[in-house]
Amino acid sequence: MNTKDSILKIAKETIALESASISNLATLIDNDFAEAVQLIYKSKGRVIITGIGKSAIIATKIVATLNSTGTPAVFMHAADAIHGDLGLILEDDVVICISKSGNTPEIKVLVPLIKNAKNKMIAITGNKDSFLGTQADYVLNAYVAKEACPNNLAPTTSTTAQLVIGDALAVCLLEIRGFSSKDFAKYHPGGALGKKLYLRVQDLSSVNNKPQVQLDTDVKKVIIEISESLLGVTAVTENNKIVGIITDGDLRRMLTKVDDFTGLTAKDIMGSNPKTINEEAMAVDAMELMETNGISQLLVENNGEYAGVIHIHNLIKEGII
Repeated sequence: MNTKDSILKIAKETIALESASISNLATLIDNDFAEAVQLIYKSKGRVIITGIGKSAIIATKIVATLNSTGTPAVFMHAADAIHGDLGLILEDDVVICISKSGNTPEIKVLVPLIKNAKNKMIAITGNKDSFLGTQADYVLNAYVAKEACPNNLAPTTSTTAQLVIGDALAVCLLEIRGFSSKDFAKYHPGGALGKKLYLRVQDLSSVNNKPQVQLDTDVKKVIIEISESLLGVTAVTENNKIVGIITDGDLRRMLTKVDDFTGLTAKDIMGSNPKTINEEAMAVDAMELMETNGISQLLVENNGEYAGVIHIHNLIKEGII
C-alpha cells in the first residue's frame, strides 16, 4: 500500500468522498438556515460559537471568518463553558452549538443552561434527531453519510461539512450587510490583501525621491539626477507639468547612438508620452498599469502637476506583488 499509485488513489477517493458530501449539503439547506441568518443579522448582540473536540476547532475558524466579515463573534469551548466560561454569553447574544452527533455529554449539559438563559440557539449538527437537534431553535443540517477515514471514525468529512455551513452563514451575512472591499480592508489592515485594498499611490511615492529636470537640462545633469534618485528615472517638467520622462534605458540607448553627448539636453533624449498615475489611485492600480506596459516606474500626478515616482520595488516591499 506504500506505492505512489496506491497513495494517489487514496487521496483522490478522499477528495471525491468529501466533495460529494459537500455537494449534498445544498439539498439539506432549508428555512431554518434562512431564519438563522436573519436572526443573527437582526441581533443586537454577538454570535457565541461553541463545540468540543474537532468541532471546537471548526468553531474557532467560523468565529474568525465572521469577525473578518463584519459579524462580531466569540469562541466558547463547550467544556470550559460548564466550568465557568458560561459568563461569556450576554443577554442579546446568539449561540451556535456545533456537534456531529449532537449527543456528547458536554453538549447535553450545556444546552439546557443556554435555554434557561433565554438565548436563541442554532445547531450545526449531522443528526437532527439528536438531543442538540431537538433542543435548538434552528437546526442547520450538516449530515454526511461517511467519514473519509476508512474506519468511519476520525472526523474528516463531517468537520469539512461544518466548516462549509459556517462559510455559507458568513457569506450570507456579508451579502446582507453590504460588506464592501473597503470594509474588508478595515478589518485586514496588516496583510497583503488589506494593503491592496487601502494603500494608495501617494502612500508609497511619498517615501521616494522626486527626480526632476527641465527641458534644457544638459545630459550630464540628467545622469546625476537619475543616479541620485535611485529610481532609474526622472521626470522632465515645465512649470511643474510633466512633459517627458527619461529612464536608465533611454540613457543606454543614447550612448549606443552618439559618441559625444556634449550639448545634448533632456529634450533630445526624453520619451514624450510617459505613463502617469494620480496620487489618489490605489497602489494595486499602479501595479496593474506597470504589468500591462512592462515598466517598473510610473510618474505620479496631483491635480495635473508632477508629484513624484512610484517604483515596482515599493509594491514588492509592501507585499502587493
